[in-house]
Amino acid sequence: MTDDIAARHARYADSAIRAILDGTKSVALVGASANPARPSFIVLKYLLDRGYAVTPVNPGLVGQDLLGRRVAGSLSEVEGPLDMVEIFRNSAAAGGIVDEALALDPLPKVIWMQLGVRDDEAAARAEAQGVTVIMNRCPKIEYGRLSGEIGWTGVNSRILSARKPVLAKGGVQKLTIADRRTPRS
Repeated sequence: MTDDIAARHARYADSAIRAILDGTKSVALVGASANPARPSFIVLKYLLDRGYAVTPVNPGLVGQDLLGRRVAGSLSEVEGPLDMVEIFRNSAAAGGIVDEALALDPLPKVIWMQLGVRDDEAAARAEAQGVTVIMNRCPKIEYGRLSGEIGWTGVNSRILSARKPVLAKGGVQKLTIADRRTPRS
């Protein structure tokens, strides 16, 4: 069973990742940090800047505000249904977090495990309940790659476009996944 899971999760089609990121609105980021130098803080900020409703989850920061969002102590404390649970903890902790996510009603549509995080048995449990699982990927990197933003830093995103980025609030350029899908007139 885990060999099948390992093979299925070795690669993900761009179209599948794009559909997840495009269809996701509410995210719980488990393992959020208040330290602006930590990757989980950077990803939290990036997803918020892209319009996602992100709830940071960290029992050590419960009740505090991170980037204007109230920190929950656990997934069960997050208000409203979740489209995605992003696990920003190590692989040893992932199984318990997946089980906590599977106890939610309604179930999240997606469980996303951050770079370096993988738990094939937990993925099998989630998939058995109809939840899509992504492992060992970063939604910030995938969003940046699929929108073309990551190319601004010199990274080859394998996506070509002649579209100009739109200047957003604060003078920051950004592209969205929607910008990649729909032609401009």
